[in-house]
Amino acid sequence: MESLLKKELNTSILKSSGCGGGGCISQGTAYDTDNGRIFVKFNHKSKARIMFDGEMASLEAILQTNTVKVPKPIKVIDLPDGGAMFAMEYLDMRSLNRYSAKLGEQMADLHLHNQNLGMKIKAEEQTIGKGPGQSELQYVDRFGFHTSTCCGYIPQVNDWCTDWVAFYTNYKLQPQLEMIEKEYGDREARELWSQLKIKIPDFFHDIDIVPALLHGDLWGGNVAECDSGPVIFDPASFYGHSEFELAIAGMFGGFGSSFYSAYHSKIPKAAGFDKRLKLYQVFHYLNHWNHFGTSYRSSSLSGMRSLLK
Repeated sequence: MESLLKKELNTSILKSSGCGGGGCISQGTAYDTDNGRIFVKFNHKSKARIMFDGEMASLEAILQTNTVKVPKPIKVIDLPDGGAMFAMEYLDMRSLNRYSAKLGEQMADLHLHNQNLGMKIKAEEQTIGKGPGQSELQYVDRFGFHTSTCCGYIPQVNDWCTDWVAFYTNYKLQPQLEMIEKEYGDREARELWSQLKIKIPDFFHDIDIVPALLHGDLWGGNVAECDSGPVIFDPASFYGHSEFELAIAGMFGGFGSSFYSAYHSKIPKAAGFDKRLKLYQVFHYLNHWNHFGTSYRSSSLSGMRSLLK
């Protein structure tokens, strides 16, 4: 594996630094190379290439916004016996602490980036001699992403869609429920979903949603800080509703009040925010049920039940 990595990265030096890490999905090791220290994630699942390609595309998209620090991606490499590895910039990170408020500001900047881009392009179009085709910036006017990304190891449907409610219902929630039906045949989940899906549009009256580039899996284990400021990693990006980002952030802790205060100073809560947050948390509870089993069944069903009251 290391000889393959050495060849693919075109480095004469490849020495494990002793710094490792990993989570529920993949394991990782830091290496010293000709071009400095890198971090390499390994996963032997059959769909690891899809997962890492999506993560690389996500990191590239976030990097282009110049709003919040992420590791610079280097290369995804197939493993000969199945699976893949993903090389990226090594960052010396520690738990988020002093930069919590800064992360809130920067996540808001990330979520506003596409909207601000649209406003800038519109202004340019109205400027004499500056036509719409002359700007190098690209505004995204739909929901989705140009490639599949994985929240955990499950590939997400990111097909482009002009309607957020349809995107979230059909591409986020529906596939999760279909997986649960296939694996568990859970009658209560089926019945709750049949009631909830027709009610979802009710949570979006009088709200204008501009596609925002999201990290997609912003829980406490995917944020940190280094000497220069906050860092986010392990993204599962797509263009969606900015409120979706805060759903998993509030489920498992790790984000202090200063994070939320700083975020909402730039993106204030819209009417109906709390109800929609519960709706977005349902996706993550279902996704955890599909990843980790029936310990998340109760949270998934109670989340759907609470939205029907």
